[in-house]
Amino acid sequence: MASQEIETLASALARLPGLGPRSARRAVLWLVKRRESALPALLEALATVGEALVECETCGNVDTRNPCGICADPRRDTKSLCVVEDVADLWALDRAKLFTGKYHVLGGKLSALDGIRPEDLNIASLLARVEAGGVDEVVLAMNATLEGQTTAHYLAERLEDFPVRITQLAHGLPVGGELDYLDEGTLAQALRARRPLG
Repeated sequence: MASQEIETLASALARLPGLGPRSARRAVLWLVKRRESALPALLEALATVGEALVECETCGNVDTRNPCGICADPRRDTKSLCVVEDVADLWALDRAKLFTGKYHVLGGKLSALDGIRPEDLNIASLLARVEAGGVDEVVLAMNATLEGQTTAHYLAERLEDFPVRITQLAHGLPVGGELDYLDEGTLAQALRARRPLG
């Protein structure tokens, strides 16, 4: 049996996404074995981020500066704006280095079951950014869930009064995916989005 303090640390780590109780215990054991080198560095990094973390007032990204590194980057295409549900989605898209424009984080998705309404999301600030001008395209990068698609449709309706092109991420077959292993929703979307060859 580990001490109460070690169990508390393992329980705290187990609450992190992607870590269950067993993975958390392995992480604690790794830290304990390297407590002279790894533990102080981890504690210092956590304290530094905890003190410096801010939400970007422009896009809603989380960074250690405001505006965030993406909004402050002069190489970014200011005419393209990609709207995502959450910061994790922004980080995933930006990690791929395929989108060179700016982002806007909604802070969630519309959900009648969870009581999340349009006024609960960062929609007003999105509309203000588009209304200010300089944006030619708004990419709706919502998750392929019922709530995500509902949010995308709502945003498309709100944006149709502005002179911008509204696009959405494609849905369908993943690269390397085999038809036999795909769910019916993915197959249906792939069939609806089919296009001619050549």
